[in-house]
Amino acid sequence: MHYFAYHDGVLHAEDVSLPRIAAEVGTPFYCYSTATLVRHVRVLEEAFAGQDAVICFAVKANSNQAVLATMARAGAGMDVVSEGELRRARAAGVPADKIIFAGVGKSREEMAYALGEGIFSFNVESEPELRALSEVAEGLGVTARVALRVNPDVDAKTHAKISTGKSENKFGIPYLDAPRLYAEARTLPGLDVSGIHMHIGSQITDLAPFRDAFRLMRDLTLELRGAGHAIHHLDIGGGLGVPYRGSNDVPPHPDEYAALVKEALGDLGARIYLEPGRMIAGNAGILVTRVQYVKAGAGKRFTIVDGAMNDLLRPTLYEAYHEVWPVLESRLAGPRVLQDIVGPVCETGDYLAIERELPAFEPFELLAVMTAGAYGAVMSSTYNTRLLVPEVLVDGSSFAVVRPRPSYDDLIGLDRLPPWLES
Repeated sequence: MHYFAYHDGVLHAEDVSLPRIAAEVGTPFYCYSTATLVRHVRVLEEAFAGQDAVICFAVKANSNQAVLATMARAGAGMDVVSEGELRRARAAGVPADKIIFAGVGKSREEMAYALGEGIFSFNVESEPELRALSEVAEGLGVTARVALRVNPDVDAKTHAKISTGKSENKFGIPYLDAPRLYAEARTLPGLDVSGIHMHIGSQITDLAPFRDAFRLMRDLTLELRGAGHAIHHLDIGGGLGVPYRGSNDVPPHPDEYAALVKEALGDLGARIYLEPGRMIAGNAGILVTRVQYVKAGAGKRFTIVDGAMNDLLRPTLYEAYHEVWPVLESRLAGPRVLQDIVGPVCETGDYLAIERELPAFEPFELLAVMTAGAYGAVMSSTYNTRLLVPEVLVDGSSFAVVRPRPSYDDLIGLDRLPPWLES
């Protein structure tokens, strides 16, 4: 569920009309709904009521400070994959002891910074990283709490580029190597290896892959405890999908997911850490764009908008589907035509939607690209020297620009000329 709906024939974010925002900030822009963000945290909390579970929002899904502060005020911790994300989480008010540091390529400098902040735990992804963290922690005279990320070789049945739990993926240590590496970790100074981490992928719409991964996690927990390891927490990752195709694409409800976690892991007495990102932020955000031109091609129509692949990369990168809604509800009742929604970037792959039967949009109309709150603005770029688009947060009848559109002087000013090119 989200809080983008038509009121009096006009699409609103909560109680604010999208044309009102467009008139003030221009297009394209991202718009996030506070009510949707908070509701999704609450839905997860309610689903896991009675279980010892901690929600750590995956910052990589949406790292805007206002979004993170909203999550922090709702009580969420954070899952970070870089020093930059850790700094963002701390700046947003997230307590260090509710932060988990994941990622396959942590540098020693990042490890030292995170240890200085006093984060809860590191998800370690390889034997070399384990040894590096030991050296850093010992050098600082501190202890790093660790969970080894185990790759269970489970097919999440999702897009190949967001599958993370198969043997050919770069993430984690092989499941069969885990007992040996836990034994080695116990001998290394500066480490408290007391958890297990698994994350098999993103946008998962079937519980079966989770069931397979959790069964392996349970077996490994019992095996490691039998070998004398104290396993106190289990990080089950994230990955629960969201309905990109509306009512035609409904993933399992968090209640079903939580019931599965309880069934598979509930009797182990370990605290459960969750890393939801898309599930919280996905349909809490939209990209609003304006039609520039309409061009008749040989066989279909091209609706050229001012939003582009550099603003929302997912359709090009993942062949991702996003619903496109007209901002004026009356357009839904008109005829539909086959069309591609494309942007002005000089790439054939610059599209937001292809081969869609949609209203016959006309120049200057506003469109909303739905379910764009996760992996939207965070993956944007300035390709073709296009300005990053502003981000707006709505709360009831109020809205604020939470990342302004930079100027061309700001963008070009990031470059520096060497002395021999200065006049």
